Amino acid sequence: MTARRPPVGGAGAPLVRDLGSDLVSDRAIDRHALAHDASHYLLTPELIARPRSADDVARLLRACSESGMPITFRSGGTSLSGQAVTEHLLVDTRRHFSREVEVLDDGARVRVAPGVSVRQVNARLTAYGTKLGPDPASEAACTIGGVVANNSSGMHCGTEWNSYATLDSLVVVLPSGTVVDTGAADAEQRLRESEPDLVAGLVRLRDRIRGDAESVGTLRRLFAMKNTMGYGLNSFLDHDDPVAILEHLMVGSEGTLGFIASATFRTVPVRPEVATGLLVFGTVGAATEAVPQIVEAGAVTAELLDAASLRVSAQAPGAPAQITGLSVREQAALLVEWHADTAEELAEREAVAQPMLDRLGLAVSASLTREVGERAALWTVRKALYSAVAGARPVGTNALLEDVAVPVAVLGRTCVDLTELFERHGYEESVIFGHAKDGNVHFMLNERFADPAGLQRYAEFTEDLVDLVLGRGGTLKAEHGTGRMMAPFVERQYGTELYAVMRELKALVDPAVVLGPGTILGDDPQAHLTDLKTAPTVEEEVDRCVECGFCEPVCPSRELTLTPRQRIVLRREITSATERGDHALAAELDRDYEYEGVQTCAVDGMCLTACPVQINTGDLVRRLRREDVGSFEQKGWEVAARRWGTATRLGSLGLSVADRLPGVVGERLTAAVRTVAPAEVIPAYDRELPRGGAVRREVDERSAQAVLFSSCVGTMFGPEQGSQGAAAALLSLARRAGVLVRTPNRPAGLCCGTPWKSKGLTDGYAVMARQVLPALWEASEGGRLPIVGDAASCTEGLAVMVANAGEYGHPECEGLVIIDALEWAASRLLPQLPEPRRVSRAVLHPTCGTQLLGVTPYLEELAGAVADTVVVPADWGCCGFAGDRGLLHPELTAAATEPEVAELRERGLLGSHPQDTVFLSANRTCEIGMTRATGRTYRHVLEQLDWATSDSRGQAICNPGILSV
Repeated sequence: MTARRPPVGGAGAPLVRDLGSDLVSDRAIDRHALAHDASHYLLTPELIARPRSADDVARLLRACSESGMPITFRSGGTSLSGQAVTEHLLVDTRRHFSREVEVLDDGARVRVAPGVSVRQVNARLTAYGTKLGPDPASEAACTIGGVVANNSSGMHCGTEWNSYATLDSLVVVLPSGTVVDTGAADAEQRLRESEPDLVAGLVRLRDRIRGDAESVGTLRRLFAMKNTMGYGLNSFLDHDDPVAILEHLMVGSEGTLGFIASATFRTVPVRPEVATGLLVFGTVGAATEAVPQIVEAGAVTAELLDAASLRVSAQAPGAPAQITGLSVREQAALLVEWHADTAEELAEREAVAQPMLDRLGLAVSASLTREVGERAALWTVRKALYSAVAGARPVGTNALLEDVAVPVAVLGRTCVDLTELFERHGYEESVIFGHAKDGNVHFMLNERFADPAGLQRYAEFTEDLVDLVLGRGGTLKAEHGTGRMMAPFVERQYGTELYAVMRELKALVDPAVVLGPGTILGDDPQAHLTDLKTAPTVEEEVDRCVECGFCEPVCPSRELTLTPRQRIVLRREITSATERGDHALAAELDRDYEYEGVQTCAVDGMCLTACPVQINTGDLVRRLRREDVGSFEQKGWEVAARRWGTATRLGSLGLSVADRLPGVVGERLTAAVRTVAPAEVIPAYDRELPRGGAVRREVDERSAQAVLFSSCVGTMFGPEQGSQGAAAALLSLARRAGVLVRTPNRPAGLCCGTPWKSKGLTDGYAVMARQVLPALWEASEGGRLPIVGDAASCTEGLAVMVANAGEYGHPECEGLVIIDALEWAASRLLPQLPEPRRVSRAVLHPTCGTQLLGVTPYLEELAGAVADTVVVPADWGCCGFAGDRGLLHPELTAAATEPEVAELRERGLLGSHPQDTVFLSANRTCEIGMTRATGRTYRHVLEQLDWATSDSRGQAICNPGILSV
């Protein structure tokens, strides 16, 4: 790793800072948190800007152009080639540009803000039967600004449906501050008036390229493939007028020509019927030779997996038998799919394809499947590769995911030669996979850049790779963008003339040369070998992280403080600062980390559901909290565990008393106490909290068929007026279905342990575990009966406790069956219940608990049983209430729920609505959080089901659909 260069933009920093502290920050925690992205480059920005509008961006660009301050845009941070890192001004375009999704023309088009992820857009388009053309594997985290800026494609879209091909119009902010809406009827006139030199220059470059036959031939050849190397000069061939040329030059420009403030796409239809198959060939050459036949037979997908990929995939949980049973030597496979609009049409396509499949001489007989579970297992083969290789990399190494493209005719030979390159340079366990029908393959390797020998090896490998790919007529970047990784090789791929055109284009659009320094074009032939990441050894979760950012969209604190990735990279930054003796920086980061990294983490585990290497950052935060806990707090919570029934009754009584106090007495009282006591100990009371709930009672029905473990949250926080709570509803439903249940003895003193675990209070957690486990063993008759939890997060906590029962002296309990009430009610009770009365619409809030348990589908099934229409907001996420986090830090819940509330409001679901619309969830604290955020009363879905199946004499709660706060 080379020494840091001094920031060249320092002189311009004062002018940029003058734009205001609400826009620009120089806090160390902000700068170091955003220094890291998914690439293997690391630069710490001098300043961070978080603009709220295109006008803010225009102000920034004008200030930077005037002062010479370099500026780099960053959104989802999933970039792999270093185009989103800088040592100057870094602009975060995700936080305040992540809302706008406007569906147009009944789903035929969609207008999107740059900070919205591909998955969010497609979720909005689902109702219209359309989707975006680009389908990158990072679709859950990558954002539209990055998708356009990198001309992203993916597994299905090829070059026909990528960003370039499906773009309808853009709103662009140029380096001069000029805003251009290319979709406006008078766009060309406005551009000529505001930027006459730019228009003249674009016309001049267009004619220059078209007048050079060699340039035309090179561009046609390279852009017939997936190609994100250099600028998209094919725009000069495909379009005539300057606005259209400029619009399409922005695609793939990686933030070096302007800021994409909005993008409008033409969508593509979703084909609902799908057949998937895995074709295993004797060699990679045989697999790639078969691609043209497979594509001709109508396949829309042909994903290649080499022999190393197959060996790795066989170890993945859920891998299909045709992989696990394969003795891999030189085999390779193609994962193929056929899509159709109807089952009949798909059958016809399968019938056409089958004779071709029979002629391929496969190593294993192939068949196509439509079954969802079988298809998911086959895709596990492809999707498990990144996690398997990256997660198993040695500590201190970086995982590099690279991509190239060559003509399909030479793909097989290229893959063989790549494998030889891996062996020659000593890269073991590297895998090759990718989009065979496009001649586009990815490969992974691990490198230790702190080791000079490793850096030299990587340099030599890169030179050999460039020679190999260009020697086969290919492109060095197919999907991931040039960035700084391949900037030194752009001229070698395009030649002197086209490289000169790119240089002139950059000077024409960005004459001050402030946008994206070092990206795409550069003067340093060693740029790809400088500013490389080195990874210090810190903690288990930190050391495994590959900094991909997939966790960020599901994190409830992402709009308030930090994301899981940022919590992890800051631990690396603190360690690195300490190791190099920069104790002032380490102390500053550590001080700010307490609130931003530790206290405002919901520890909800949602990051685990998105992480390709299976990191739960909540585990890290819990450990940090445990280290901060004093002996007094540990002892206090240990005593509480022994007297939990009393503690919950006191909490319930306190809420009931506060509920009866006039005005805002309760709020003022807790606010006053929080000024003299630690805010992390005293919750913030507000009038929207419910009164206390009822004490959990013991139930002992003979011949019980299940054990009900009701949540203590139901005692702390009572149900809404007119309701009876989830536990009472579940008991009522069980009796109505003819199913007998019991509770453990003395249930009021039992808890799943989450309040202790989330705070790192190990002593109290152990006490509770030793009380709960034998009670469950006895109530379940030695494990004969299932144990049903009535709150998803508590069920998940109970499952964790049971899985680790041996640690607490009860190994016999590890076999206990824990099931959530949603699954139990849907599968065991619902078939035995009377036909439910239905309301028109149920607005549903899934929870982090239902996601972690995998029971969200049961939540939707139960809601579907009581409502004609079930609405699950596309922007739903963890509400951030997280036990007591929502009381200790109400700002966390407010920030976490804002996207979901904004969508509900936009869709008219929070305005005047029919009396028979209900708002449902599956956890009491989540219901409180969503009620507080929306002003609508959320209840447990079981309460609604209880009302819906009660008889005409009203044996259950009144219809909650008519109640709202």
